[in-house]
Amino acid sequence: MAYTQDTPLLAVKGIGEKTAALYEKVGLATCGDLIRYLPRSYDYYADPITASQAEAGKIQAFSLIVVGRPSVITAGRYKLTTCKAADATGQLELVFFNMPFLAKTLRPRSVHLFRGMVQQKKNGALQLMQPEIKTPAEYDALRRSYQPRYALTKGLKNSAVIRAVEKVLPDYVFPEDYLLAKEREALGLPAEEEALRKIHFPKTAEEIGAARDRLVFDEFFSFVAAIKCRKKEAGEEKNERPMHRVPDTKRLVDALPYALTASQKKAFSEIEADLCGNTVMNRLLQGDVGSGKTILAFLALLLCAANGRQGALMAPTEVLARQHYEDLLAMTKEYALPLYPVLLTGAVKGKERTRVLSDIEDGTANVIIGTHALIQEKVAYHDLSLVITDEQHRFGVRQREALAGKGQSVPVLVMSATPIPRTLAIILYADLSVSQLLELPAERLPNKNLACSPSSRGKVYRFILNEIAKGHQAYVICPAVEESEFMPDLENVTEYTEKLRAALPDSVRIASLNGRMKPAQKDKVMEDFAAHRTDILVSTTVIEVGINVPNATVILIENAERFGLSQLHQLRGRVGRGKDQSYCIFMYSEGIQEKPKRLQILEKSNDGFQIAEEDLKLRGPGDMFGTRQSGEMGFQLADIYEDADILKKAANFADTLLRDDPERVAKLAREVDFRSI
Repeated sequence: MAYTQDTPLLAVKGIGEKTAALYEKVGLATCGDLIRYLPRSYDYYADPITASQAEAGKIQAFSLIVVGRPSVITAGRYKLTTCKAADATGQLELVFFNMPFLAKTLRPRSVHLFRGMVQQKKNGALQLMQPEIKTPAEYDALRRSYQPRYALTKGLKNSAVIRAVEKVLPDYVFPEDYLLAKEREALGLPAEEEALRKIHFPKTAEEIGAARDRLVFDEFFSFVAAIKCRKKEAGEEKNERPMHRVPDTKRLVDALPYALTASQKKAFSEIEADLCGNTVMNRLLQGDVGSGKTILAFLALLLCAANGRQGALMAPTEVLARQHYEDLLAMTKEYALPLYPVLLTGAVKGKERTRVLSDIEDGTANVIIGTHALIQEKVAYHDLSLVITDEQHRFGVRQREALAGKGQSVPVLVMSATPIPRTLAIILYADLSVSQLLELPAERLPNKNLACSPSSRGKVYRFILNEIAKGHQAYVICPAVEESEFMPDLENVTEYTEKLRAALPDSVRIASLNGRMKPAQKDKVMEDFAAHRTDILVSTTVIEVGINVPNATVILIENAERFGLSQLHQLRGRVGRGKDQSYCIFMYSEGIQEKPKRLQILEKSNDGFQIAEEDLKLRGPGDMFGTRQSGEMGFQLADIYEDADILKKAANFADTLLRDDPERVAKLAREVDFRSI
């Protein structure tokens, strides 16, 4: 049977309705979706080594003889099965989680191939954690191969995805490649079909690299081409209804208990000139965490409202939207501003929602703050004349345009705390004018930073307790939600929360947060932390955006070497938002002998733009087998730092096509699904 990009997965033999429902949970409905569901990493089945060659922190394979009988013990919610296995050169301890049946199957003197993560115990002995068990023949079939690993959901196994791809790929009819053969040759890229076949089942590291380069190029090109086409089509749109400068903005600036920085003054003068000028504003306000973007957004909304118009501010989370609303409401009362702000999120329901929608439609509300609820069909604006999106890279172009489309030729201001090197920003923000905030407000104390090993954990906990005793709060960031059989060395939120509760006094209020929680659950946890009903919040990187707690003065990031520089800097930005001294502690993993270079950079600098440039230099070609270090701009595979050279190549090619064949590039751009930026 021939499969096309539109063939439903239910048409594939072996995929029934229950399995199809699992695939839907990870966004797969058709064979085209499946073929473009790229591996997140690979398992390389290297030649087995001897026990004496085992190295802590690495996934390795060994041919070993089981020594004695396995034992099973209960440790908390786990049943641990342990046994000894050896060869002529040494011995390893094998540890299995919740697999008590192995006590019967791992018989003394039986020989198996064991493959797993090697870890070192405090006494120096080596353990093999949750290893795969193969017969010598089974391992030989996998030897020196790269096995893909996909993102999964509960009930969907990696082996099932591999089988499905193996079934569909041989008979899949690929659409025509948009790159001509001569273009691919000039760019040094393989055909799209070849790239997609090899990204799933590569034979060598070189094949993975070449396939990934092509698919990264496709992501960048479609994005850049679409942005450039939009800019070319829009041109400089005439502002038919320019606003007028108003005394209210100067009155607010003069009344603030702090002085605006030089960058803030310059940026607001650019925003004001846009709103009062002859062309419709389409501007990016790019500023480091804590650089004071929000007050500029409020000033722009005040200018709009004082001109008798409506302005909207869209935030990525309900908690952040509510914080913006409460802050603006407080300023409105304190400084007698001509504002009537309303809050519109998914949590606003019943009579309150009806009232808010009515106030928006009849113009009573002149500032509307909310989440994606602002772009729903039922929301009718009276005279929407300014759209501001906070944390810009979290919204899609279509979402931004849907909000701007609620009015006529609406000026747009997008705000981002992602510090992107200027060379890349010129490409990524080709359709926007850019204002940058280059310094922090004077009243903000720079964070004090420390990178340390787990041997300092006791001192770190005592320091956190000392900050809590002063009335402050703390974050702890873990890279995983729960324990993973593939990466058991990573700290995870589930176990860490319990470990912290056991280590600290009962009086310390600890809560946990992760991206798998339902939105209402996440909002409740963040609200409790913001209201100081919690002292320590243990979380994944989900807190990178969406919460502002000036009272939090410490952030501890576990397994810090697992994150990219820019993401670590974003996480660090959760503290240092108040008047008190704040601290960021980067704890790298057990077994790392020297302090990682990226953590040394973060210890020395709080400047996000400088760090972004260092990130660019440090990444080089990157590690294609690791987890992606940054998710800026929302690309599926591409990384703007790791793949900066490919981004520049894609931008140059888009420029060439726009010059030589504008109709072709416009057609390609129209086919793009704007899921990024």
